[in-house]
Amino acid sequence: MSRAIKHLLVGGLIIMTMGISTAATANDLKLAIVNPPNLYDPSPNGYSTAVIVPSGARVAYISGQGGQDGTGALSPDFAVQVKQAYANLRTALDALGAKPDQVAKLAVFVVDHDMSKLGVLTENVKEMFGEALPAQTLIPVPKLAIDPMLFEVEAVVVLD
Repeated sequence: MSRAIKHLLVGGLIIMTMGISTAATANDLKLAIVNPPNLYDPSPNGYSTAVIVPSGARVAYISGQGGQDGTGALSPDFAVQVKQAYANLRTALDALGAKPDQVAKLAVFVVDHDMSKLGVLTENVKEMFGEALPAQTLIPVPKLAIDPMLFEVEAVVVLD
């Protein structure tokens, strides 16, 4: 596998830094989850309607994490790829010194999406995020960066 493809598969982290007041506390930087009562409650499906990022927070953007293991290998099984992609996202969060409850937004990309895949997606997102469900968009796609990829997740993270 070429170095360029390995780099593409591993993904990168882009961090955009904004000034943080030295008087800010951890509570000042906590995300506020909003699920208005007059809208459908999305939390059983593993996401929130909206998340408010506090003023003055540093924000990190984690590029799409696929289901590749540490060697770049991909299982042909959708559920295995999803589980590995979330493990890879956790590794990226750890590298930033962040926890799952600091993720404000996810975008997930699913090859040939159908309703049978929602259970796998919901189970994995709830396992990782518990009650602190980020805002999330699922985007069905015909294919991803390489043909064996079936799933990819990217995240917007608020750093302390």
